[in-house]
Amino acid sequence: MKFKKVILISTFIFISGCVGYSSTGVLGTGVSVAMDPRTIGTQIDDSIMQKNLRAKLILINRSYLLKVKTKVLDGRIFITGKVDTVEEKFKITKLGWEIKGARSVKNDLKIKEEFNFKQTAKDVLITSQLRTSLITNKKIKSANYDIDTYKKIIYIYGISQNEEERAEVLNEAKQVLDVEDVVTSIFLVEDLRVVKN
Repeated sequence: MKFKKVILISTFIFISGCVGYSSTGVLGTGVSVAMDPRTIGTQIDDSIMQKNLRAKLILINRSYLLKVKTKVLDGRIFITGKVDTVEEKFKITKLGWEIKGARSVKNDLKIKEEFNFKQTAKDVLITSQLRTSLITNKKIKSANYDIDTYKKIIYIYGISQNEEERAEVLNEAKQVLDVEDVVTSIFLVEDLRVVKN
């Protein structure tokens, strides 16, 4: 009996110790909890909003699980991916605004076209190159950024500690080979509603 309690406590300590180092953490926000300047409360609010939006999208159409990506930062909702029609795009935007606590909705959904393996492979390569550049750049906390690439256009979402870091991220993105444009939604810590003390 005593042995089982020791194992249970050890497991709990191990699991709770790992939370801050995960890229998505227990909250699934896509930003490391240890590096994230938002308060835990704000992170939880964003996580709940994101999970609510994902659940509503899946209820409408199960294929959205793979086709549509969502991100919530400080109450701001970002949507990327591909849909079949313009009507779907508008419907998803409306759904984003219906989420309790939404401060803004940025819909970067693209209308689906015929699958192009070469283009998809190029987009994956661009994302990988930028991710590597952010990780190796000591001026950037790479865990605080999410990257998506579609048709050689990079979409970056995240939180910068200051203007210099934001400029550094943008500079790294523009240096990636074959990139046609960079769309950023990077907030400064000072722009957030609530930050850690």
